[in-house]
Amino acid sequence: MALALHGGAGAISQQLLSPQRQEEYRQGLRQALTVGTKILTEGGTAMDAVSQTVVSLENCPLFNAGKGAVFTADETIELDASIMCGQSGAAGAVAGVKTLKNPILGARIVLEHSPHVFLVGKGADEYGLLHGAQQVPPSYFETETRREQLHTFQAENRIDLDHNDDAPQTHSPVNLGTVGAVALDQEGNLAAATSTGGMTNKEYGRVGDSPLIGSGTWASNSTCAISCTGQGEYFILGAVARDIDARMRYGGETLEQAAVTSLTEHVMIPGGQGGLIAVDKTGKVVMPFNSLGMYRASWTNLTGQSHVSIWKRSPSAGASTR
Repeated sequence: MALALHGGAGAISQQLLSPQRQEEYRQGLRQALTVGTKILTEGGTAMDAVSQTVVSLENCPLFNAGKGAVFTADETIELDASIMCGQSGAAGAVAGVKTLKNPILGARIVLEHSPHVFLVGKGADEYGLLHGAQQVPPSYFETETRREQLHTFQAENRIDLDHNDDAPQTHSPVNLGTVGAVALDQEGNLAAATSTGGMTNKEYGRVGDSPLIGSGTWASNSTCAISCTGQGEYFILGAVARDIDARMRYGGETLEQAAVTSLTEHVMIPGGQGGLIAVDKTGKVVMPFNSLGMYRASWTNLTGQSHVSIWKRSPSAGASTR
């Protein structure tokens, strides 16, 4: 059994993030990890583990998903999520939802009840309501911190992702706010889930990689489960999640080889930043990223130990894999 989760990657400055704030983030990650590991150790499914782990992150206002998500240019909040079952190959996704308290549960409803894979906007909200998803007013997701962030970005004529508020903006945006989880259960089944509020000050209904199966999310019992975080356009163009699966499936690469190579070729070399979490069918966990930091945590029953991290373990490392 294994579980890994992330709370976004980007230019997370260790100097600018106070010790108190660091501990708040770590506690949010620990809480989500505890939720998922409890499900797995009590014999629950990988699907339940990733769903409820992401629910915990969506309910924590520190992360850019669910409550505390970022504002769009017109001062609304639009949420995206996806989930995939490695056993059946089924998937569900929603984008641009505004009233589903937990978008990841809306995505799972699509997987379990809809003949379709991807629903958007008002229709996705209505479909969730039809099948019992908890609805909240759009104001539920709002926080003053995010509103102030939006106004700052608007004053700078800037569209950006979450974790880069204090980074110099000398090139394309590099903050990457998303949450996600991947799991392997006692039955050997894999699952992956991803959820996000997208980019601060985004316009025109922009949607990133998080709800796109094969770009930001993938799971197959034959290979691995993956959830990505970063500059979504790069992950979309590289179909990164599916590319990792293909490298393992057809090229015989290990999970670590496939994940690092795909992230390097499709994100880092073209000029993007981000990371991903992945677990293979043996329970091997890797969490590579090429940004300054990535909020992440993991647990496996092989060691019984859990790990919670924000920055690279070695300051000289080019891409951390744990």
